[in-house]
Amino acid sequence: MSDRPTPQQVRRALARAERGAALDPAEAAVLLAATGDDLDRLCRAAAAVRDAGLVAAGRPGVVTYSPKVFVPVTRLCRDRCHYCTFVTTPGHLERADEPLFLSPDEILDLARRGAELGCLEALFTLGDRPEDRWPEARAWLDEQGYDSTLAYVRAMAVRVLEETGLLPHLNPGVMSWEEMNRLKPVSPSMGMMLETTSRRLHETRGLAHFGSPDKDPEVRLRVLEDAGRLSVPFTTGLLVGIGETLEERADTIFALRRVSRAYGSVQEVIVQNFRAKPDTAMRHVDDVDLDEHLAAVAVTRLVLGPRARVQAPPNLVDHAGSAQEARALLDAGIDDWGGVSPLTPDHVNPERPWPSLERLRELTADAGLELRARLTVHPEQVRGALEHGEPWLDPRVAGHVAALAGPDGLAVPGVRPVGRPWQEPDGGFTGPGAGSGRTDLHTAVDTEGRTEDRRADFDTVYGDWGSVADAATASAGGPVVLHAHGREALAAAEADPGGLSDEHALTLMTAEGDLLTEVCRLADDLRREVVGDDVTYVVNRNINFTNVCYVGCRFCAFAQRRTDADAYSLTLDEVADRAAEAWDLGATEVCMQGGIDPELPASAYFDLAAAVRRRVPEMHVHAFSPMEVVNGTARTGLSVEDFLIKARESGLGSLPGTAAEILDDEVRWVLTKGKLPTRTWVDVVSTAHRVGLPTTSTMMYGHVDHPRHWVSHLRVLSRVQDAAREHGAAGFTEFVPLPFVHTSAPIYLAGVARPGPTLRDNLAVHAMARILLHGRIDSIQTSWVKLGVDGTRAMLRAGANDVGGTLMEETISRMAGSEHGSAKTVAELVEIGAGIGRPVRERTTLYIADPAVADPAVADPADCHP
Repeated sequence: MSDRPTPQQVRRALARAERGAALDPAEAAVLLAATGDDLDRLCRAAAAVRDAGLVAAGRPGVVTYSPKVFVPVTRLCRDRCHYCTFVTTPGHLERADEPLFLSPDEILDLARRGAELGCLEALFTLGDRPEDRWPEARAWLDEQGYDSTLAYVRAMAVRVLEETGLLPHLNPGVMSWEEMNRLKPVSPSMGMMLETTSRRLHETRGLAHFGSPDKDPEVRLRVLEDAGRLSVPFTTGLLVGIGETLEERADTIFALRRVSRAYGSVQEVIVQNFRAKPDTAMRHVDDVDLDEHLAAVAVTRLVLGPRARVQAPPNLVDHAGSAQEARALLDAGIDDWGGVSPLTPDHVNPERPWPSLERLRELTADAGLELRARLTVHPEQVRGALEHGEPWLDPRVAGHVAALAGPDGLAVPGVRPVGRPWQEPDGGFTGPGAGSGRTDLHTAVDTEGRTEDRRADFDTVYGDWGSVADAATASAGGPVVLHAHGREALAAAEADPGGLSDEHALTLMTAEGDLLTEVCRLADDLRREVVGDDVTYVVNRNINFTNVCYVGCRFCAFAQRRTDADAYSLTLDEVADRAAEAWDLGATEVCMQGGIDPELPASAYFDLAAAVRRRVPEMHVHAFSPMEVVNGTARTGLSVEDFLIKARESGLGSLPGTAAEILDDEVRWVLTKGKLPTRTWVDVVSTAHRVGLPTTSTMMYGHVDHPRHWVSHLRVLSRVQDAAREHGAAGFTEFVPLPFVHTSAPIYLAGVARPGPTLRDNLAVHAMARILLHGRIDSIQTSWVKLGVDGTRAMLRAGANDVGGTLMEETISRMAGSEHGSAKTVAELVEIGAGIGRPVRERTTLYIADPAVADPAVADPADCHP
């Protein structure tokens, strides 16, 4: 809308808001222009929603704030926001005789003084990646022994936890998924303002965010989504009045609602009003007036709903009428004042001092509300983590939070923080049986509290299902492919299978009828040319060492909370016993994977591999998905490369390339919620190849995906394999298409996903994998667990050559509803191939034809090099 809305438009939208109707972005934009009596009505409607939400949360009439100390780690930044006075340059700091970074002693001094004054939170404020712009920052970090500003922040957060007990809240700007995963164990919460979704302000010279790479709205939304996937309690918000239109402002509010509903991780939304500052490019821009700010607060409350926590800073109102204007913010629907410090100024708005706590309490009481102190983590996440085992807090900081939290999740009145160890000394596996011959992966599972539903938290743990369904529809859409050029595509595949264009690949991937028959014929011819007629298998045993997992994948029926009756974790001795039993039955491989349990010891993955190799030195250990590797890096502090090298030295021989699902982030975010992004999966498997650890590769298909995603996924695998071969690494040993088993999958039960792939889909995926991966990955495996005997035989006629392993036990597919068993004897696997007239032979994990020949993976791991 180019003009401001008319009074009639405002009143029509207002009437809908007062009736409790859901607003759309156009209506929200109209209401953002409300003034006078219309604004009063809008605020009353918003306050009523706020009050209902506080009653539902169990704290009626309670408005919160966080007593905090600000820790300005550095004022250097690589961005150039046109309204910011916090950021400066090395030259200005030198002339003012100020340091580039606060020293550890200065940070701890601020934290200690804050703790003495009753603060509970240490807010780390800093600019984005200053070392990328300023050589002086890079030199300082190098001198102090830190790879990056974020590495320094992580180390200082640990010291604040251990020496003061204050809870760090980190505001380091844009973070990658990997960086956030590294910071979660040292910080109960994090934050980053979205500010605006306006690309115009980012891309237009002279506007607020031009020249600031970290203010790209897509980048910042990705950070919010990554925080949701990692279950990080996250503070964000919008900045009102930096040149955005009402439509852009409404779009920002709805973007915040989308992320909040999808992940539940947005713990508060700040509605901050722009204030012009001297010596900035926007110093002549008018401040946002009070009515416009109040309308933004009220619309944010109405759009986000009663469960949202909405904040407005109390120090950014005009102090000539501060009590009246701050009271107006309460009347517009806020329920939180944010951080208020008795010690340090608001370093981002230093000209705006904090109101005294007494004044804040008085004006809150004048509005008929009660002021209570909270922690840096909001009460809902505190109680969810401490009472229900939800994954909001890493175990290494959960104790620090619990020491300050009351039963309602708010701060214990008058509590003072005390330094606590950040992490107990790593003694390996400990548990109830320690000292009596048992070495548990973690403490005993509590089997009480089970409900009749498999997941008592089904309606909440996976995010808002309506939002998931909308995202699934958006990601899976696409035009229907016509097959008029099918013969042309087939001829191109016959001439150069591995070099097929995306257009031709998609045509063949969607083939039906006679064209599909020809695609399967070509795939089978290529299979015969590359690996012959032998059908191969490996004698192995699956060991799912724990099913406790808090990632929240929407397709998974395997994962349990620790309090669920079906939750289990094996001890190291039990894992080793199963490996020994498998060896005695002729197995040459154990495949070990487990849930992402936040209470696994830091050394868990190394200990598991070592336990098997000590008991059965000749056994090949095929273990740990890329997701588990990333979990291990977060728990140990090691880089991916160093973690994999240590795992290899502990006895790991190869990695399963699972956790891939579909290597397209749009689909992954719908399907997995908490899983690592595509780039991280690629980084882990590529690093494994580089350090001498072969991996398999997989694709789970037939849920919320589209054939174009299948083609794209195979292209990603091709690029990874090309890079491995370029560096002389083995790379992928095989590709395993995994049909989605829908029966017990939450995303299917919620009505979002399809009921798995059709026979046509299965044939097309297996055949096209053989064609597109030709010359790169020689072995295409088909899953008897998911397809059964007849389905497996059909895939063996469509380009597949391997039937996987005997498994001996298989939990993940069985829990998802697979009806084809969890173990096969060698005779049964042989019969699968014999039934179609194909010879069958045993192989090793690394496809050595004769298992009697030593497998290189069971040689001394220290001798294994890229």
